[in-house]
Amino acid sequence: MTTDSANGRDRSASTRERLLDAAVEAFATSGFAGTTTRDIASRAGMSPAAVYVHHATKEDLLFEISRRGHLSAVEIIHQASTSTDDPVERVRAMVAEFSRWHAVNSRVGRIVQYEFDALTPEHRAEIAEYRRAIEALMREAIEAGVKADVMSVADAKGTALALLSLSIDLVRWYHPGGPTTPDEIAALHGELAVRMVGAA
Repeated sequence: MTTDSANGRDRSASTRERLLDAAVEAFATSGFAGTTTRDIASRAGMSPAAVYVHHATKEDLLFEISRRGHLSAVEIIHQASTSTDDPVERVRAMVAEFSRWHAVNSRVGRIVQYEFDALTPEHRAEIAEYRRAIEALMREAIEAGVKADVMSVADAKGTALALLSLSIDLVRWYHPGGPTTPDEIAALHGELAVRMVGAA
């Protein structure tokens, strides 16, 4: 590989990242429907035509933001699920870390949670798979706690969704730099999760 081709690939990757960052800002501010390609290009300091060199459509940008966000969330909750053998502490850690992720990444979280319907059917199907993986991890953690007789839960699936909603819903109201820190939210939601599964 020549130095020129390597530099070209680096510039292309850097441009793609700049466009994704600009799209996050635009979607978080105006919503997907209220954002134009020109808006994104302007935030990235580029021409509208340049956007199409790297992303075929505005929806492609939304999908890439959503895909990356969900993969990051899956990894976070998977790491938490394997961080301890104690079923109660496992649920606490999973909810706490999922909430921390949504607080730290609140703009991306707001986009991936509330712009799902703007995706194409094919892209929605892929994102839905990531969501099911997250739900399965939480349900398995609860079922393990029930089996170990340290949790009292009649509906593991419904409870799993309710626990995840603690984290997901915070993107509706949380603003970075506000009076509550991500660590404080994580600790509170972890404690609430333990109470919700009847382990407190």
